[in-house]
Amino acid sequence: MGLIIELKDVRKNYVLPKVTIEVLKGIDMEVEEGGFIAVMGPSGSGKSTLLHIVGCLDRPTEGLYMFEGMDINSKSDNELAGIRNSRIGFVFQGFNLLPRFPAWKNVELPLLYSDVPAKERRTRAYALLGKVGLADRETHAPNELSGGEQQRVAIARALVNNPSVVLADEPTGNLDSRSGVEIMRIFSGLNREGVTIIMVTHEMSVAEIAQKIITIKDGVCSIGCF
Repeated sequence: MGLIIELKDVRKNYVLPKVTIEVLKGIDMEVEEGGFIAVMGPSGSGKSTLLHIVGCLDRPTEGLYMFEGMDINSKSDNELAGIRNSRIGFVFQGFNLLPRFPAWKNVELPLLYSDVPAKERRTRAYALLGKVGLADRETHAPNELSGGEQQRVAIARALVNNPSVVLADEPTGNLDSRSGVEIMRIFSGLNREGVTIIMVTHEMSVAEIAQKIITIKDGVCSIGCF
């Protein structure tokens, strides 16, 4: 399999009125198609910043970022929005579900920007909810679901556009241990089916499920970015 993501000497600075904060200080990273990468490191090490750059939510200050052979730095904001919606799925610690929408409508949301007909949107949403074990919960609102069930809805939403890569930021961080294990079983199953996953976590028991662990400390890769 080929490379889906390549970062070379990626740096990210935040310029404040009296100081410049260097968050990433030269990250080199390669992710192969079908890979499962866990990113670890202490709080403030740059893990989430790296994930935001990989997910095209932010741009590097310096360095090269290639995604599916595209030079991301050369893309306009509108082009990046299109890449985010069609090629990248996101799973967040806080689920980020819309409270007034039932589960299936939360799942279909990314399709609203893709000109997919309403019937197909609903069909895809129901199929993915079944895939993550929520075949009988499609019409339930988020407040009628447990934390683990809400995260399953978020995973289904991340998959609805058949993305090239799924990015997960502390996906078990708000869950009890049993729910966390169930969520990681879903991720492992998706990866066995060929889904590329990059996951930020602070839990070694979660990271060990991945194929490779990247450790970031003080804005640099301290262990194994390749």
